[in-house]
Order: sequence, then structure tokens, then C-alpha cells
Amino acid sequence: MDMEPKKPKRSIFYYYAMMMLFVMLLNVLVFPSMLERQTVEITYSKFEQMLDKNEIKTVNLDNDKIAIEPKKKDDRNIYVTGNMNDPELIEKLNAKHVSFSKEIPRENSPLMNFLLTWILPFAILGMLGNLMMRNLSKKMGGNSMQFGKSNAKVYVPAQSGKRFADVAGQDEAKEALTEIVDYLHNPAKYREIGAQMPKGALLVGPPGTGKTLLAKAVAGEAGVPFFSISGSEFIEMFVGMGAARVRDLFKQAKEKAPCIVFIDEIDAIGKKRDGANGMGGNDEREQTLNQLLSEMDGFDGGVGVVILAATNRPESLDKALLRPGRFDRRVPVELPDLNGREAILKVHAKAVKYDANIDFNEIARATSGASGAELANIVNEAALRAVRDGRKQVEQMDLEEAVETIIAGYQRKGAVISPKEKKIIAYHEIGHALVAAINKHSAPVHKITIIPRTSGALGYTMQVEEGEKVLMSKEEAIDKITTFTGGRAAEEIIFNMCTSGASNDIEQATRIARAMITRFGMSEEFGMVALETLNNRYLGGDTSLACSSETAAKIDKEVIALIGACHKKATQILEDNIDKLHELADYLLEKETITGDEFMRILNNEDSEKAKAPVEEVEVSTNKEEN
Repeated sequence: MDMEPKKPKRSIFYYYAMMMLFVMLLNVLVFPSMLERQTVEITYSKFEQMLDKNEIKTVNLDNDKIAIEPKKKDDRNIYVTGNMNDPELIEKLNAKHVSFSKEIPRENSPLMNFLLTWILPFAILGMLGNLMMRNLSKKMGGNSMQFGKSNAKVYVPAQSGKRFADVAGQDEAKEALTEIVDYLHNPAKYREIGAQMPKGALLVGPPGTGKTLLAKAVAGEAGVPFFSISGSEFIEMFVGMGAARVRDLFKQAKEKAPCIVFIDEIDAIGKKRDGANGMGGNDEREQTLNQLLSEMDGFDGGVGVVILAATNRPESLDKALLRPGRFDRRVPVELPDLNGREAILKVHAKAVKYDANIDFNEIARATSGASGAELANIVNEAALRAVRDGRKQVEQMDLEEAVETIIAGYQRKGAVISPKEKKIIAYHEIGHALVAAINKHSAPVHKITIIPRTSGALGYTMQVEEGEKVLMSKEEAIDKITTFTGGRAAEEIIFNMCTSGASNDIEQATRIARAMITRFGMSEEFGMVALETLNNRYLGGDTSLACSSETAAKIDKEVIALIGACHKKATQILEDNIDKLHELADYLLEKETITGDEFMRILNNEDSEKAKAPVEEVEVSTNKEEN
């Protein structure tokens, strides 16, 4: 399995240096004799004769030598030897109008002149060209002289160092991948029964759930080399280069088998092919995909090369890529549940110093819908906050503040809000909290604050479920919408006005109401009919209507009626508990931030019977036409 490491290729600068060294040796050892044959030495008396006859043009003086340039053109170098201690030499030179200097020019050898004139310019051009090609290759993601080479990063087991113990909250995914690890360890028992290991496994899920980490953990558990490359690295500006890189990747993988090849974001090259496109704009992408399909068909499953790929958009992949014999196994890597979030928090907390009394379950309940990467960020934010406050370890309040920072941003402590607006914000948030507390199917209030945040929120009410919920009933959906409308209802009751502070509440209420009608089948008029399709469920889940314009108009009308009925219900709850609304708002204005326990203690203090009295149900059915 181990291959002899290839000797690194020498740079072109190495050869330039060797050539220059060779030329310098030639110049020093061989060509000085040639230079000497062109030099003539004369006596001082001969020099005086030439000076008297005006045969000298210039003279260069040194301490022990005189160099002469005669008026008659002569290719030889003439030097004066003998007794040169003549105190009247300068006067004789001036008398004959001979120019002189005190330095003797040093003559280069013919070879050096040739090198400086012809070789050096071309060498400089060659080096500049080499630098330009190297720069181009970096921008193109590879060696400019090896366009067809794969850029896959290779991790040997000692370098990857990841195990399944490092991956928390993905027990089902780890169980699905354990079989691959066992096959790479013990392929004989599978061959004995005639079973073939799947050639490929596709990891699908939202961003940040640990798909790449899982792939590295599989390689770490199996103790085999791990090739990692992104799908976008196959795509080049030159047609055919992506296919060449696919071939080279699989060639390297076969040489190092057994091994694991991981292709991240495979949707970059694996998108569905559009046969109607005759412009050839996707030739490079399609050729790369075709080569990948061919390579996956071309090697035997018993070779020991397992292909793992990850994507957030499985619905966009070509069907040929997902058929049996290629990516045989699909492994969902979903957002972690309550127990998974708690386990992930504990794994990342090992890297920091934290108080032993921290309740990770409470933080996990407050982070419903968070991915593993977001939970890691929360732990890191808590550690940074502890350092800012001068503490040596992370405490519970650090994690709680980190959760709020991720959700709503940092506190804007320097924000200036007028007393009137601050009062409106306080009543708005208490309106949400009071409606949520009186409703039968709402999550308990965890915290209320009117401290502005960098996300733009002027305050917020946090609700935390006591346990993990995976389903939402119609009653719960209606109570959610009612809670969202509670802020605007409080503004209307107390100040007889409405503000822009309810914009986010309106968006979320509208989204839930529309989903109830178009996707959840909670409308009496439309029943169990899908009127809207969900696209890219792992990337935001944008929707598109799948109905006629007449039906769309009816949907809009029913959404408006549903939200209006919930708004009416919220207004009734606040009017029935107007005293508690004033008391809680005054307390929030004083404290700026109150906990859910403080809120419930005040709510159930004196008028608990009135607060606990069942609220008269408001009709929210919207199947009747309104004028």
C-alpha cells in the first residue's frame, strides 16, 4: 500500500544557478589566458617616445600601472611597466593635451561579454515567463505544466487524526458508515459470502452538520489514506481539464488502495444534464461528470476504494450519479436533536476551561435548529466573553449570552433610545410574552429584554421548549401566529398606534400562516392539497407556488383572514390582562432584562385566577367569504 516517495522536481532556478556557476569557472580558469594574449606591455621610455610623437589619446593612472589608449585604433590593451616614479608626468601629459584619469578600466573576457549581451537577457526573460506561469497555475488551482493533475489533498491516517468519538450528534450517520470501516478492515469476510461493498456513499444535509468531519472520521477509523477535493476544483477554463483531473484522481486512489476519496460539494460537477442546451456552454462540466460516471463504473468494488461525497443540494444531482453501482448509499446528516446538541456542546467544551456546574441541557434546549458548526461557534463565543470579563473559565451566563449573540447579535450598549420609544418597545415585548404565557400551546417564556442588538432588534422575547418537538399541530401553529401578533396588539391597545417594530413578527406570522394553507393541509377550503413546493430544503427552503393565479388569490385572502383572527385573539388576551400588562411593562422598563421565572412570578402573583382563566376561543376558520 505504501509507495516509494517520488523525488521532488528541481526548480528551473536550480539549473540557472548551475549554468552561471559553470560560466564563472570557465571565465576564471580558461579565458584569462585569452585575455592575456591580447595585452601588450611596454617600457616607460617607449611610453615617453609615444607621448613625444602625440600617439597617445588617453591615459589611466594607477599606483603601479599605466594603461594607454593610442590614437591609432588598436585592439590590444597597452600597459606601461618599469620605473614610473616620474614627478613631471602630469605636466608632460598636460603639455601634450592628453586626458588622463586615476582608474584603470577592467576589461571583461570575450565570453563574459557574450553572456552579458546574449545569454543574460534570455535568461531573465525565461525566469519572468516561469514566474508568470507559476502565478497562472496558482490562480487556476494547479501546476501550469501539469494541467491534467488532480489537486486532491492526501491525508495519511496520522495526519487526519479524526475518529467517530470526535463526531457527536450524528449517531445514525456514524452507524451507516461503520459498515464501510469494517469492510476496509476485514474485506475477506465480505468476499467469502459474496457481498460487495457500496462503491460510494452520499452525505446529504444542511451546512455545518459535519459531513466533511464524518468522512475524515471514516478514514481515521479505517486507518487508510484519505483524498479530499472540492467539486469546484475539477472545473477549469480549458475544456477537458476537469475530466483529466478525474482520471488522475482515480489513478492515484487505485495506487494507494485501500483508501477513501472524498468529494465535497459534488453538486458543482454533478448537476443534472440539460439535453436541450445546444450552445455547448456546459461542455466542460458535462465532460467532467461523464468522466466521473465512467471512472466509478470502471473500478471493481473489491479494490478497496470507497467514494464519499457531500452536498447540500441532493435534488440537483444527475440521476445517473445516484443509481445503484455508483452512489449506492445515501446517508442523511441532519441537524442534531436535543440530545445531539447537548453532546456536541460537551465535545467542543473539552477544548475550553468551563465551570463544572454548567447545565448543557438548558443551552441545548435554547438552540433548537442549530447545526454542529453553530454550536461550536457558541462555545467559542462564550470563551471569548469570559476572557473579556477577566474570568479564567466559562460560566453558564457566558453560554447564555453567546446563544443570544448568535441569534440577535451583540448588545448595542451605546444605542440612544428616547424614553417614549423605550416604553413602546417594553409594552411590545411584554405583549408577546403575555400572549405566549396565556396561550395553551405556546413554549414557556425564557427571557425578555429591551436592550438593542447589532442585528437590528430593539428587544426580543425568547421562548424555549421544555423538550424536543418534531411535529407542530394546527393549534400550536395558530398560537405561534397569535404570539407574533401580540406585540402589535399591545402597541394598539396602550398607545393607539402601530410602529415598524413588528416587521419581523409580521414576516414570521405570514410564513407560518401560508405554510399552514399551502403545505401543511390545515385549511378547510383546500384540504390536503399541496399548493406550494419546497426547494433547496437544506439551503433556506425557498418555496414556489404550484397553482393557478385564481387559487393564489384565494390563498392570499385566506392568509389575511387567518392572521387577522389571530390578531383579534391576541388583542382579547391583552385586554383581559391589562393590569398585568402595565405591571410587567413597568418592571421591564426598570430592569431592561428579566428572566422567564421573574415574568411568571409577577404574572401569577395577585391576579393569578384572572390570568389563568381560560380565554374565550376565537374563531380562526377562514372558509367563509368576506365582503
